[in-house]
Amino acid sequence: MPRTIQMVEKYERNNWPSIPRPDVSPPPGWNLAALTALKRVRNHQLSPDGNRISFIWDTDDLSEIYQLPACGGWPQPLSVDRAATLFWNDEIPQWSPDGTWLAYTAHGAVQIVPAAGGLPRPLSEILTGSWSPRWMPDSRHLIINLERHGADQLALLSLDGATLRQLTHRSDGDHWDARPAPDGNSLAFVWRPFDDLNRMDICLLDLASGEIRSLYGHPKTRAWSPRWSPDGAWLAFLSQQNGHDDIWLIRPDGSSLHPLPRPGGEYVEFAWSPDGQSLAACLNRAGSHELCRIHLATGEYQSLRSQPGLHSNPNWGPDGSFITFEYESPTCPPDLYRLQLDSGALTRLTNSTPPWLAAVKRVMPQPVSYPSFDGLTIPALLFPPEKPNGAALVSVHGGPSAQYNLAWDDLLQYFVAKGYTVLAPNYRGSTGYGVEFEHLNYGDWGGGDQQDCLYAADYLKTLPGLDPARLAILGGSYGGYMTNCCLARDPLQRYACGISKYGDGDLVNSWALCSRELRYYTEIFLGHPAKNRAAYDLGSPIRQVAAIQKPMLILHGLRDDIVPPEASEAWVEALKREGKAYEYKTYPTEPHGFVHRGPRLDAYERMEQFLDWFLFPFS
Repeated sequence: MPRTIQMVEKYERNNWPSIPRPDVSPPPGWNLAALTALKRVRNHQLSPDGNRISFIWDTDDLSEIYQLPACGGWPQPLSVDRAATLFWNDEIPQWSPDGTWLAYTAHGAVQIVPAAGGLPRPLSEILTGSWSPRWMPDSRHLIINLERHGADQLALLSLDGATLRQLTHRSDGDHWDARPAPDGNSLAFVWRPFDDLNRMDICLLDLASGEIRSLYGHPKTRAWSPRWSPDGAWLAFLSQQNGHDDIWLIRPDGSSLHPLPRPGGEYVEFAWSPDGQSLAACLNRAGSHELCRIHLATGEYQSLRSQPGLHSNPNWGPDGSFITFEYESPTCPPDLYRLQLDSGALTRLTNSTPPWLAAVKRVMPQPVSYPSFDGLTIPALLFPPEKPNGAALVSVHGGPSAQYNLAWDDLLQYFVAKGYTVLAPNYRGSTGYGVEFEHLNYGDWGGGDQQDCLYAADYLKTLPGLDPARLAILGGSYGGYMTNCCLARDPLQRYACGISKYGDGDLVNSWALCSRELRYYTEIFLGHPAKNRAAYDLGSPIRQVAAIQKPMLILHGLRDDIVPPEASEAWVEALKREGKAYEYKTYPTEPHGFVHRGPRLDAYERMEQFLDWFLFPFS
């Protein structure tokens, strides 16, 4: 659809000193150029024979596929010219069952590359707009996703690209996450109907007949991540039926449905052991993802690694003797690890921490909580600096269906090293605390959740050594929207300034401009604007821009297909019309988040400089 506003690279400012402060230096040992040079290792998969690992490595301007020996060694590139991709919105490269091929998505279509060496090629020369490849057991066919009839469909494509068979045809819902059965006769997938966007069912498709039946589903209940046991006798999946993210088991005929025990927290992901007797899983406990093992015969829960941080993406060795996984924390970037289950020996397979980063202090946050306007307890993470400068930042996560957890956050660590106290609230609507908490901002964007972010400032004012006049709020995506809301709708003017990265201000306009999937995402929370226009209007802070009294920094990528760049353009036009102080920068190469090193460094420098002037003390 053509854009209604012609967007071009832009830099504007009004009424603030957008020059470096000559009396402020980077924190000792830190450097923003060095920070943006860090590489991210992620999205790994162990080969079927257990000897190799494929993974994605985010370098300066690319997100290439690599492989390395499963016992450690030198990585070798497999993909060519795979564009930089947002790490939280990417796929895992898929090994063929015979270990000879890797499938992945790049350049808008599914690609395959021989693992033994050779150039990648599109799975089909004439097929564009495909994604999410899943191999059939014969290693000669793949299930892929396509958009047809206004919905995400599943199709079966031969390895040579010559034969395509569309498997699903319904236009009243999306079909996702296909998982072929071990015998290759059927596949499980997730069905999301458009008339109940809070519902996701687990369905089975018989490949011979094409018959589809719902195996599990309830109104307004999400179920996802279907995974076959190695013998095909069970399907495990995640469901919110009981008010939390639980693992459930069911037979393919629909019998023996039951949830697995959950010792608090919320399950995030899991993987079957090769013998089908246990699951490796990651359990979210207040933002820390513990690696565990669930013994199915007894229901016994065994913690394998409970170090604070995020354990993710467990892969079993083919004989069940080891697990590979990814781990990151607020003090270390993501890396790949291998855990021997009999001895507990841990091997770090990659090392993403350069010597300069190893030499500087990084801060592990403290879990805290505070009451909001209505008495609701808001969980948060507090980052205390070693040498406080008296100022504080409230860092608001995106989503809103997300969580600020114990992940690596490079720029936040930089600001803490500079002396800023940082509070990261998990406002109502955040995940990780049960379905009831997650749904508290349904129909109420910019209402209670905004108050939670304002009361974060009130909490900071109770801490010793902080100047209540030097508090800032910042965030990206929904966090940018929260920043806009808090500055436009706070009669107490709690924040001295705000930074909005690819945020929103007019919910109806953004709904109209964004992609089909993002329109549905918004409707999960607010319904269709034709039926609930009042919620969209009440949630749009662009109507209160005249009330803003504090300066703003607005940053947005022009290739953003989640929050359209027109959202920031309209916001800045309103600021300009009202004579407000702001700085505004757009980046022509950047999507929803800054993935290229040059624009990311520019954004980091602008954010630091902005805070230098409005928060950093004058000595």
